[in-house]
Amino acid sequence: MADWDTYRDRTALVTGAGDGIGKMLAIKLADAGMRVCVQDIREDAAESVANAIGAAAFPMAFDISDRKAVQAAADEFRAQHGGLAMLWINAGVGVGASILEGKPGQVRWAYDVNVLGSIWTAQCFVPLLEGEPRHVGITASTAALRPPEGDFPLYAATKHGTMAVAEALRGELAARDIETTILCPGLLNTEIWDGAKARPERYGGARRMDPKIATLWREARTPDAMWPHSERVMLGGGGTLTCATDDGDTLRAMNARIAGIAEGLVEI
Repeated sequence: MADWDTYRDRTALVTGAGDGIGKMLAIKLADAGMRVCVQDIREDAAESVANAIGAAAFPMAFDISDRKAVQAAADEFRAQHGGLAMLWINAGVGVGASILEGKPGQVRWAYDVNVLGSIWTAQCFVPLLEGEPRHVGITASTAALRPPEGDFPLYAATKHGTMAVAEALRGELAARDIETTILCPGLLNTEIWDGAKARPERYGGARRMDPKIATLWREARTPDAMWPHSERVMLGGGGTLTCATDDGDTLRAMNARIAGIAEGLVEI
């Protein structure tokens, strides 16, 4: 098992770190002795978190759904800061639309950020990883483990995609001796319910949600509750970590999904 001394004074980049889970990861990695790049699509949010962390952090703003912007950011990063020891692909958006009734802009935005954004970030920033150990984290969701039908089917479908990308990426990274942690958080006290506040114009523009819908998230545990488990998995060389928050419902739903798939499996 590694310890934080192997990462001390080396650089981590966390996407979507302007609030929520990404902010927690950026703060904890800096506390562990790393230099942290706080990335967000919102320049002011990235700067706010970096300033709160202090000298161990610096901000970077770009749109992970824009492949050219991600590559330009990676080129700029290499020129100004050199290589990375850790990349955490965390940025994601919540969307309440259904698959049948979701507007084209909503559908494209959800998939371009949650699925393609993960791919673009990996393609552009994994080449910057250097030294030993090297680690990539990907934030998926417990929604990726249960059947995607329910209150947020479009979001759940995209997170199934995030999980598939993460698992495929883990195999490719292992061939390069790069460790991988896949994090599947349950419902937490984050701002994901208001993610459209930073939606680019090409997807329909920014939209603020009614704060009345936030009660479910406001009453949930904070992302900090995941850190002891995340730290253990990362320092142990990586793995899949599910931080459920629903008294066993995720496990039951996942098992039922697997049983239903197995029941329909035939050898031909």
